Amino acid sequence: MRNLKLIQTLEFKDIQAPGKPQCFCLRTEQDTVLIGSECGLIEVNPVTREVKNEISLVAEGFLPEDGSGCIVGVQDLVDQDSVCVATASGDVILCNLKTHQLECVGSVASGISVMSWSPDQELVLLATGQQTLIMMTRDFEPVMEQPVHQGDFGESKFVTVGWGKKETQFHGSEGRQAAFQMQTHESALPWDDHRPRVTWRGDGQFFAVSVVCPETGARKVRVWNREFALHSTSEPVAGLGPALAWKPSGSLIASTQDKPNQQDVVFFEKNGLLHGHFMLPFFKDEMKVIDLFWNADSSVLAVWLEDLEREENPALKSYVQLWTVGNYHWYLKQSLPFSTCLKSKIVSLMWDPVIPYRLHVLRQGWHYLCYDWRWTTDRSSGDNSSDLANVAVIDGYKVLVTVFRQTVIPPPMCTYYLLLPHPVNQVTFSAHSKKSNDLAVLDANNQVYVYKCGGSPSVDPTVKLGAVGGNGFKVPLRTPHLDKKYTIQFENAEDQEVNPLKLTLLTWIEEDSFLAVSHSQSSPQSTVHSLTVSPSESDEEQGQLTISSSVTVDGIIISLCYSSETESVALQLADGQILKCLWESSSLTVEPWKSPGGFPVQFPYPCTQIELAVIGGEEYVLGLTDRCRFFISDTEVASNITSFILYDEFLLLTTHSHTCQCFSLRDTSFKTLQAGLCSSHVANGEVLRKVERGSRIVTVVPQDTKLILQMPRGNLEVVHHRALVLAQIRKWLDKLMFKEAFECMRKLRINLNLIHDHNPKVFLENVETFIRQIDSVNHINLFFTELKEEDVTKTMYPPPVTSSAQLSTDPAGKKLDLICDAMRTAMESINPHKYCLSILTSHVKKTTPELEIVLQKVHELQENDPSVPDAVSAEEALKYLLLLVDVNELYDHSLGTYDFDLVIMVAEKSQKDPKEYLPFLNMLKKMETNYQRFTIDKHLKRYEKAISHLSKCGPEYFPECLNLIKDKSLYKEALKLYPSNSQQYKAICLAYGEHLTQEHQHETAGLVFARCGAYKEALSAFLACGSWQQALCMATQLHLPKNQLIELSRTLAGKLAEQRKHREAAIVLEQYAQDYEEAVLLLLEGAAWEEALRLVYKYNRLDIIETNIKPSILEAQKNYMAFLDSQTTTFSRHKKRLLVVRELKEQAQPVNLDDEVPHGQESDLFSETSSIVNGSEMSGRYSHSNSRISARSSKNRRKAERKKHSLKEGSPLEDLALLEALNEVVQSTEKLKDEIHCILKTLFLFGFDEQGRELQEAFEGTLQLMETSLPEIWILTYQHNSAISGLGPNSTANSIMASYQQQKTSVPVIDAELFIPPKMDGRTQWKLSLLE
Repeated sequence: MRNLKLIQTLEFKDIQAPGKPQCFCLRTEQDTVLIGSECGLIEVNPVTREVKNEISLVAEGFLPEDGSGCIVGVQDLVDQDSVCVATASGDVILCNLKTHQLECVGSVASGISVMSWSPDQELVLLATGQQTLIMMTRDFEPVMEQPVHQGDFGESKFVTVGWGKKETQFHGSEGRQAAFQMQTHESALPWDDHRPRVTWRGDGQFFAVSVVCPETGARKVRVWNREFALHSTSEPVAGLGPALAWKPSGSLIASTQDKPNQQDVVFFEKNGLLHGHFMLPFFKDEMKVIDLFWNADSSVLAVWLEDLEREENPALKSYVQLWTVGNYHWYLKQSLPFSTCLKSKIVSLMWDPVIPYRLHVLRQGWHYLCYDWRWTTDRSSGDNSSDLANVAVIDGYKVLVTVFRQTVIPPPMCTYYLLLPHPVNQVTFSAHSKKSNDLAVLDANNQVYVYKCGGSPSVDPTVKLGAVGGNGFKVPLRTPHLDKKYTIQFENAEDQEVNPLKLTLLTWIEEDSFLAVSHSQSSPQSTVHSLTVSPSESDEEQGQLTISSSVTVDGIIISLCYSSETESVALQLADGQILKCLWESSSLTVEPWKSPGGFPVQFPYPCTQIELAVIGGEEYVLGLTDRCRFFISDTEVASNITSFILYDEFLLLTTHSHTCQCFSLRDTSFKTLQAGLCSSHVANGEVLRKVERGSRIVTVVPQDTKLILQMPRGNLEVVHHRALVLAQIRKWLDKLMFKEAFECMRKLRINLNLIHDHNPKVFLENVETFIRQIDSVNHINLFFTELKEEDVTKTMYPPPVTSSAQLSTDPAGKKLDLICDAMRTAMESINPHKYCLSILTSHVKKTTPELEIVLQKVHELQENDPSVPDAVSAEEALKYLLLLVDVNELYDHSLGTYDFDLVIMVAEKSQKDPKEYLPFLNMLKKMETNYQRFTIDKHLKRYEKAISHLSKCGPEYFPECLNLIKDKSLYKEALKLYPSNSQQYKAICLAYGEHLTQEHQHETAGLVFARCGAYKEALSAFLACGSWQQALCMATQLHLPKNQLIELSRTLAGKLAEQRKHREAAIVLEQYAQDYEEAVLLLLEGAAWEEALRLVYKYNRLDIIETNIKPSILEAQKNYMAFLDSQTTTFSRHKKRLLVVRELKEQAQPVNLDDEVPHGQESDLFSETSSIVNGSEMSGRYSHSNSRISARSSKNRRKAERKKHSLKEGSPLEDLALLEALNEVVQSTEKLKDEIHCILKTLFLFGFDEQGRELQEAFEGTLQLMETSLPEIWILTYQHNSAISGLGPNSTANSIMASYQQQKTSVPVIDAELFIPPKMDGRTQWKLSLLE
């Protein structure tokens, strides 16, 4: 659905040269044109408008001096820097343009009518006056000569086995005699010049020749291959014209055919059979087709026509029409009328072989024209709901308009079309946001037709309905009407005759104001015109557009873009420079377009499509080249963009990777957008979606979710891009348009939780509005069924920009419960009978389904059937409820209500057999109420309720209750049901205590036994857990004899001593066993010297001091001395070895700098593909991956840790093992301070000053050694901190690696605690000053 728009016109008028031009060719590398005349050759540069070369063929005798000579062909030979010229007299001349040397390389006595070179310039074909074809090489060596008329069909002659003969076919009304009629051949057309036509296929492997057969007088097309063998002959075609053009892509050969009532362009296949056609918009014998031309990419077919001479039409004209095909329909996109007077007559035209959409035209008055076209989509640009998303397609005299807001109609059909008296060349829609459906049409006669929507009740005869409407159908669309026709008044009326497309880039910017561009005929300049409406005095329906102001620009303007949002006009020059046109004042002015940084903007390459967009509050120019390079200002942000469009706040693009991307321009920055376009993958699912291969954007329906794409063949596809959908839904929700949002979400499968999660507070405040707008029980139920606790704005549909309006769900209540309660309250206030099913659903969908309440409501409906019209019966409600809840679950809940009528009602709706549930219900009805409920609860496995009901049935049912309590471990619940002084309470406590004992919870069991008075069992429990105080209390409660109490005390003391609780054991022996001597021994064993002395003096046993205390103290002093000596030796040895290991690592570091990496778990930070880790080295070292695999149990984990931190010399982590060992030595020594202080006091007390002083000095020396060594041992702590500081969100694998290597050591993150030095508290007072 694209149109061809003229972007540039290049003219070179009044070329100073002798004679009349006859033909021309292009020199693409030099950007010059070679024109042949009856006098010779002339080379001109149309850009600089100068004549570069002039070569006379008359002087050398190749052309006669009387001007009767004719050049039939000119070809530029690129690699030879020469031109090959063929004259009608038969000479083939090679002309060197540098030396002007002429060489006749061949001569044909009978003359030459056609010279045609192959596309690769390896072969040249000459058609002679003797009706023969001569093929020569590029060096003009003859290959072969053959007569152009061949009797044979060719190599591809069809083979038939007799089937399908004409004689055996059914001939309808013509009768059987039609099979035997001789075929008559019509002669060539009256205006046919009988000259042969030659055309080559794009790859040069075949060429076709159209000649007039001397036998039949009709034209035939013969196809020859590159080896000059006849391939095929066309089937007889009546009225075949002389024009011939082979499609460069190789599929079809175009020609023309005169039919009885029309004139067609027909297509031949390579085998000579017809394959399709399209009709030219002229009557028979009105026009003649001079020639056909395909452009380089086979997308446009140029048809050159001329009026046939008729008495009633003395002013003859010629036309150049540009046709394109889409969805198997041929569109007339452009029509260029030219006069056929002497100077204006077209001599020749051709497409540029390099630039596909550049057309070159040569006229008889030495006037050269060059037109550049580009594809564009003419669409309405409104952004509100009144815009109908119109797209206009030019098709000759028609403008096909499709209204995508109403319906999607595939081309070539349309919603309606405008029928105009002349071919249309350009369409533009109004840029006014409220009148964006109005359009203006510029035809080939430079007349502007303005069509407006609304305001005219009458039907416009020029507006016809297309694929919509019909008999019995009503069209809900108001078509536009022709408001006025305007004629453009040029300052120089001759310009229109010379160049029919004088004005380009017509843009409708205001109600009565247009902008257009014209190009200078004599210099590389362009002029921007402001066209305003001036009332016409002669005719009210006819108006005039006059040029109110103009501004001339140095350079060729190829694009004009208007933004209705900012009312800015941007102009693009051929070199990519962007200018800003200030049009609002009385006179137009132009200034350079400045970037936000204040620099002039210039695209590196000229763009075929430009748009203006506001990004981050700044206005930018967006451009797309024909090579799919996408620019924002002068920065290339992507190189695979096939199309783009701006809509509201969004930029939508299609890419070569068959995706459609959508970026929000609101609250974003240029760099953010650039990063999103440059990234190869997009994390956000809203941005990207897959589309069909080759899709291009046609338009976006404003205030809707539809994105229209067109496939390469021409068919349309409508997609709903997730970004557009969610943005539109958010707008609707912000405006409280719940119905529109709900319908869209339901149709496009958007999770309905978004209705609430978009703004929970607003939704809960407007629940009643939501229900009234939806007004459908089924839709409300659908909303309920999709609800879930998840916040979809954080998971499925995260907003592009965090909005302050979006509030999180109230943490005090769950989302489901809040919504269900709020909506149920609203529905009950609006119409509880109408929304009965929805109210039931709100109970079911709560976090804990309230099925009992639901069943009660259904039961109420059954008992009190309402007579309201919208009311729902109990049967309907129950039937609906079974869709939400499993029938067995519903049956169980109904049974749990103890309402047998409700149970039977549910059971009848289920698949249960009455023989299955009726006996059970009858049995229940015979039971006592509490026992009946107990049976039901036990059946439903509601054991807490079951024991509650059973406890009310009387003491005779207690054994059954106790068994159930034991079976289901319901002790805590059961204790609440009986008074604490009852026998049942005591029985439950005994059972509970036994249960706790089995679970090895002896202390808890003892408390339970003690609570119920079972002191014997409590004593056993407290003895088992070692609670000696409680055990002695229970013994007192039991009034144990003295001997048993002493035995119990000794047992307790033994257990406490095993647990190294010597003080507690001594208390038990002294107070309960009356054995203070054994108590003193236990205190000495536990180093409780002062407590032992207290007992000795209490019982006046001073002899124990000499016999036990003093020896124990001296023995303890010796043990402490030995321990300190061992600690000092170990510490010094490990320290020395650590320094050696570090020195060895430092020496090895420069050698293995490239291979050394942290061989710890943090090595996972580095890329697996990086080559910094040597595989053979890693295989010989300890690998953490093996540890991770095997460390699945504590045993294996400990084994792996021991293996990792090995003190064996040469182990890879020996330094870490040494640090760990040193840490343990320091900590164990630090813990001795209180013990050393206590023994020092005792040693001084008994006069052992020497031993005490020795111990104090030894301990002080050990502590000083360790304190002074700490900075030396743990010096890596500070380096480790600096290395860790290299980590962070901005770090990379390489930076982390460099940071670690800089420290010249490997620091595993998992062992970081080893690098923290142990704390030594110098404030602890352990020394005894009396011993100093």
